[in-house]
Amino acid sequence: MRRLPAVWQLAIAQTIVWAGLYYGFPALILRWETEFGWTKTELTGAVTLSIGLSALFSPLAGRLIDRGLGPQVLAGGALAGGLCLGLVGLVQSLWQFYLLWCLIGIATAFCLYDACFAVVVRAAGSAARRPITLITLVAGLAGTLSFPLAHGIAEAFGWRWSCLALALLICLLGLPLMWQGARRLEATAEDPEMPLESGGDGERRPARFLARPAFWLLAAGFSLLGLNHSAILNHLLPMLDERGIPQGMAVFAAAMIGPMQVAGRLAMMAVERHVSNRGITIACFGAVALATLALMTASLVPMLLVPFVILQGAGHGVTSIMKPLVTGDILGRANFGAISGSQALIFKLSVAAAPFVGALLWQLGDYDLVLAAMLAAAVVGLGLFLAASRVGSP
Repeated sequence: MRRLPAVWQLAIAQTIVWAGLYYGFPALILRWETEFGWTKTELTGAVTLSIGLSALFSPLAGRLIDRGLGPQVLAGGALAGGLCLGLVGLVQSLWQFYLLWCLIGIATAFCLYDACFAVVVRAAGSAARRPITLITLVAGLAGTLSFPLAHGIAEAFGWRWSCLALALLICLLGLPLMWQGARRLEATAEDPEMPLESGGDGERRPARFLARPAFWLLAAGFSLLGLNHSAILNHLLPMLDERGIPQGMAVFAAAMIGPMQVAGRLAMMAVERHVSNRGITIACFGAVALATLALMTASLVPMLLVPFVILQGAGHGVTSIMKPLVTGDILGRANFGAISGSQALIFKLSVAAAPFVGALLWQLGDYDLVLAAMLAAAVVGLGLFLAASRVGSP
């Protein structure tokens, strides 16, 4: 496979960037709460703004990738994000914390999965499934890298050094791999000048897909699944702490979600010849719903943390692969950067709101209320995806 070296470079780069720019926040949230005395609502407000800004800039990233600027987009995002994460280790006040996480959010629009997969689909077209699967198999270990690394360094030297270590990994290793991998893929693009959609009169219509109900149903369905995962992940350590789970066990459970993402993706590869993209996606929604149920009852039966970790990790992990694939199946692959970026705008706004929504629900009730709402989100999301499959079918 001529693209394999480039795909491996992107896979390792994505692992490092996700470990720092996404999982760094939930890995260190308890440290910030303890040191600064900031409330959960104040802390999660920062990540909400961060992901919200990532959402707003995702369409721009997609359009730049459609123009052949994938290497610059991915590498520039990694560089900016790494530098800002290093500066988080110097913050002394809440406004500084918010400013840096807002800048990190903008950077992630240009270097995480949505941008990376747009580069892959642009290069590989209908053959993108295998490269995307490989990237997510490796990058599924990002949480496994981030949680123990951040925890271990924070225990030994303080959380500020955890930020610096993650930033150095991004800038010194992730960045050059991102640049080289994207350059190699761009050189193999099957359609470097992929045209915009056009009407019968030849008019260029880059956003015609926005008029299709299937686009909005898909966006809403996946966004509700993202809401579930983001709320649970960002509140997982405080949630387990409230339930009396020892910190070491809680950190281990959080770290194991990554390997379960990899396990889910391997299971998908074993059955992909026999199950359609639609069938696999339905299973993802079901797995996340069952995971939420397991976590709801883990306070009574701590061993239910095991099926929670397995189902949450596997369900979310396979969704990362299926989201671009079923979107291409239903909406087509022309202008995929623009389609992907626009869907990412909606998806990331939901993910951005999730930590803050979780904190508000916790204030209104407790974490049982949060989990009940997240279970409902997964079930409704499944219904919306099924509707999108029907109205989008040719």
